[in-house]
Amino acid sequence: MRRETCFLISRKPYAIDLSTITGKQHERGDRITFSGSAHALWFRRRAGITYACIGSLKLFSHYLPERLPLDAPHAVLSADLDGRYGGDTCGRWDGERYWGAQEPFQMALDLTVLEPMLANYPNIPDGYDGWWTFQPA
Repeated sequence: MRRETCFLISRKPYAIDLSTITGKQHERGDRITFSGSAHALWFRRRAGITYACIGSLKLFSHYLPERLPLDAPHAVLSADLDGRYGGDTCGRWDGERYWGAQEPFQMALDLTVLEPMLANYPNIPDGYDGWWTFQPA
């Protein structure tokens, strides 16, 4: 991944909660396989409507040259990670409609993050680090 200096929705950027980055590593021949995840927020646009999304981000690579320092979140995110699956959305808000959890408590929690996020588009939400993308430079 790489950290962008400016927000461009077309680059599919993510704001990541650095404290939630987890992962496991093991040797695969002369390379290292890494598989992990992180809690993330992101914006997407469809049919002219901007959505604020909340969910998890899969972080993985099958061919790293060396082990990642799991206690250094920026080093993990800066590795050559595969982003083909993107974020796993568990909640989404477009300013009028919510999609996601059906439990009232979880809906309320999601909306406490998503409503101000959409209102402050495209700023990085408080407590998150961004904008990170899997897109090439």
